[in-house]
Amino acid sequence: MIYLIYGVTASGKTTIGNLLAKKINIPFYDADDFHSASNLKKMRSGIALEDSDRKPWLLKLKKEIKSWEENGGAVLACSALKESYRSILMDDMKIPIHFILLQAPVLILEERISSRKDHFMPPTLLKSQLKDLEIASYGFRVNSDKKPEDIVELILSRFFNKNTLGIIGMGIMGKNLAL
Repeated sequence: MIYLIYGVTASGKTTIGNLLAKKINIPFYDADDFHSASNLKKMRSGIALEDSDRKPWLLKLKKEIKSWEENGGAVLACSALKESYRSILMDDMKIPIHFILLQAPVLILEERISSRKDHFMPPTLLKSQLKDLEIASYGFRVNSDKKPEDIVELILSRFFNKNTLGIIGMGIMGKNLAL
């Protein structure tokens, strides 16, 4: 299973992704590590990426996601702001991906960005990311203004606390009732 944590810069994707991956014992990947040098240079210069800049990056991630799924799953922190980006990553629904949106008030995001050291994403790009964000009607939304450990517990309770129901001793009728 792939757990894709998305949201704008400073929403906590990397922090939450790392914690979640450790809790469920699968690898963590940050989609930023797969950007081309030219994309990173643009962003460092305060220039927002265009869809044409992102397409090769998304296709590279799509290939990696297939590999990660074949090897037992992964947690991926990825901006994936637009539905068209998520569609590329989902590969027409052939790969099971749990999308987790991290949201926080703008003031908190700005505060987090200003406290960062040596991050390639300048604060000026936050507004363009907020403008581009298309919130999916599917997946799980979490307010990331809580402590990281509490956010991970919310995610775990959503995806791993499943109740099971069984009916014993009723034959065919029991099978139908259980369904």
